[in-house]
Amino acid sequence: MSGASDGLHFPRSAPIEAYGKGGFAFADMSHRGSLLCLPDAIWAWDVTKPEQIDRYSLAKVFEAANGIDTLVVGTGADVWVPPRGLREELRAVRIVLDPMQTGPAIRTYNIMLGERRRVAAALIAVP
Repeated sequence: MSGASDGLHFPRSAPIEAYGKGGFAFADMSHRGSLLCLPDAIWAWDVTKPEQIDRYSLAKVFEAANGIDTLVVGTGADVWVPPRGLREELRAVRIVLDPMQTGPAIRTYNIMLGERRRVAAALIAVP
């Protein structure tokens, strides 16, 4: 799961087991860089700071919107206030945007996944 190719993904959802040092561990694998966790797959995500989060970097979320109720966004160590336009675009496809730092975002995502909720996560890697 390394590299920047759009084709690299893990073919199902999985809880995030660990994070830090610029990456994540899940499903007994490790990945360097940010992650986009969808209900049916986990993708490498080339976002490194919250300002890069937009409709284009979240295209896979919009494509899968009919299976997602909540998008948890892990903004690294930064606190991020999403642009109103992005919130409105997500609301238009019935997705609630819930931004927070990456650590709390992983905990929230794992809990919601465990509750079988329709959740996705966009997680920026932290050092």
